[in-house]
Amino acid sequence: MPDASPTDDHGWIRIASDHLSAAINPHGAELSSLTDAAGRELMTDADPRWWSGRAPILFPVVGKPANETIRVDGRDYPMKQHGFARRRDFTVVAAEPTRAVFALTDDAETRASYPFAFRLEVGFSLNGATLDIQVTVNNPGDVPLPASFGFHPAFAWPLPYGAPREEHRVTFADDEPEALRVLNGDGQISGEERPSPLEGRTLHLSGDLFAHDALIWDRVRSQSVRYGAPHGPALEIAFPDTPMLGIWSKPGAPFVCVEPWHGIADPAGFTGEYRDKPGVFTIPPGGEKRIAMSVTLTA
Repeated sequence: MPDASPTDDHGWIRIASDHLSAAINPHGAELSSLTDAAGRELMTDADPRWWSGRAPILFPVVGKPANETIRVDGRDYPMKQHGFARRRDFTVVAAEPTRAVFALTDDAETRASYPFAFRLEVGFSLNGATLDIQVTVNNPGDVPLPASFGFHPAFAWPLPYGAPREEHRVTFADDEPEALRVLNGDGQISGEERPSPLEGRTLHLSGDLFAHDALIWDRVRSQSVRYGAPHGPALEIAFPDTPMLGIWSKPGAPFVCVEPWHGIADPAGFTGEYRDKPGVFTIPPGGEKRIAMSVTLTA
């Protein structure tokens, strides 16, 4: 097994197994690199011409709240798209050769937009060809904690194994007959639906799929998808704890995001309480919720 240095020149925490190496930026607890044993990059290069993100953590909202506010007990609080966790420095709780753990807790700044006590812990571990990501949202407060959470990893498109871009596809584990949700011009969920673009269980990737933003399954049946070309190495992406899925890119961009969500953008015209928004879960005082995701490099 290769040695993993605690940090690299970027200040990222590096972990490694015999098959994969990963680097996580404590700013946002963001998975910033995932490479195979030959050093080939499996994620976006974050070229700002397209998108400077890599794999932001979405908390405590997924998507864009109406008017960039959430309402808690009748009071409006400012909240940017996808929440504030991706813009905050996490504490490094553990940094070991194959494992790293990061934590974010509430403070005066977070309470100004999200008036709750919380502890968000994001753990990364490598076991052979699998990267496991385990998220735990704790409620240390004395009132119920409403929250949403989402993953947003951007994988290289094409993957670095020689297959042309146009052969890449996302294959769902189960049938997905339901229509997709549609974002309006303000980033909210409109009342329209989009017929499923799947052929059987397969989404054939092309730039024009994303001409009108993300593909959104708000009732996804599958708990995993396979991303890659039909032949050669691919990524098996598992998400057992999230009932929604977004797939997003920009026309021509060299990445595709596979985004398991437990939350979604506000429905158009939504003016209700944050805790009543679709996809929001509630954690009782002293409780916790765990949400997992894994990425496996398959032959």
